[in-house]
Amino acid sequence: MSNHRVRFLQLALHAQALRFGEFILKSGRLSPYFFNAGRFDSGAKLAELAACYADAVEASGIEFDLLFGPAYKGIPLATALGCELARRGRDVPLAFNRKEAKDHGEGGLLIGASLEDRRVLIVDDVITAGTAIREALGLIRAGGGIPAGIVVALDRQEVLAEPSSEQPGSRLSAAQSVAAETGVPVVAVANLHDLLDFAGESADLVHHRDELLAYRARFGSGPSD
Repeated sequence: MSNHRVRFLQLALHAQALRFGEFILKSGRLSPYFFNAGRFDSGAKLAELAACYADAVEASGIEFDLLFGPAYKGIPLATALGCELARRGRDVPLAFNRKEAKDHGEGGLLIGASLEDRRVLIVDDVITAGTAIREALGLIRAGGGIPAGIVVALDRQEVLAEPSSEQPGSRLSAAQSVAAETGVPVVAVANLHDLLDFAGESADLVHHRDELLAYRARFGSGPSD
């Protein structure tokens, strides 16, 4: 497993952004783990998280000219990543959106650097149903930008809807669905496969591995890059 993936999972545990137990998700599924990027709630934690994002982005090879943070959690994440990239010697423009258009001052939905003719990297915490990401892609294109990629912290690698005998459907995850639909690559700092490996190598977490495996067997998506 890549070093940045291990560092991210260790950081998430330490910050209690990653927890194990029984959690009801928005989808109604009972999950043996839960991830909440809102727990990266200090400058030090965000700085460490941004370094993991930066390593994942560099490893992906995605070329971009601007960072975009979708409201709300994407805003501090994109900002922290911009600071980390600047620390590494690359000063990248930054933009983000409002949830509601402003009708005074500079107005509009977008704040920050111009998107015009720039390759844009979207920075967010997770892709759940893909709704917020699709909205961000629309805003970027409307602003003249070119979506270059999407980077998230954790890819749960689970199907959007559980297949049934009447509707077999596909086994695409939210991230896979967005990538297939839009043609924009999605990169995760870590995913469920990494979490399984991480849990298997930790004496404190290994007892959660069977529950994670059972959850993946029921809800896991198909192969992913």
